[in-house]
Amino acid sequence: MNSNEQFLKEEYIPLLQQLSDNEVGLWGVLSPQGMIEHMTDAFANAHGRIKLPAQTPEAILPKVRAFALSETPFKENTKNVLMSEEPAPLRNHSITEAIWELEKEIKAFMDFYKANPDSKNLNPFFGEFNYEEWLHLLHKHANHHLKQFNLL
Repeated sequence: MNSNEQFLKEEYIPLLQQLSDNEVGLWGVLSPQGMIEHMTDAFANAHGRIKLPAQTPEAILPKVRAFALSETPFKENTKNVLMSEEPAPLRNHSITEAIWELEKEIKAFMDFYKANPDSKNLNPFFGEFNYEEWLHLLHKHANHHLKQFNLL
């Protein structure tokens, strides 16, 4: 198991469980629960449960893909054109339920690639990714939001 996989399997959820509903991020408009639901959607995209259209022109795809697979972190307030300026309505009744939903989605992501090791799924910003590439990106994305809520 690589370090990104180990982090997502063993360390990520306990960090999120430290959050309470009333915390405010260091940047952005997402609440703790909204961020967790956003990450759930990212994992769902990674294994194809949610399919999103490509957003990046082919001409710059190699450059943005190289960034996604680098160790360079996302900047604070990185814009996501698939998200509105206002946070999406929360779909879970509590932050605890949101974390439970995320845990299930992480497991579904890992189970999908265990059963389909050669599969690739489209990231709307960075192109087709395999399991290892998704692990790297999801770890990077998770760290971005953990920093947002001062958990790293």
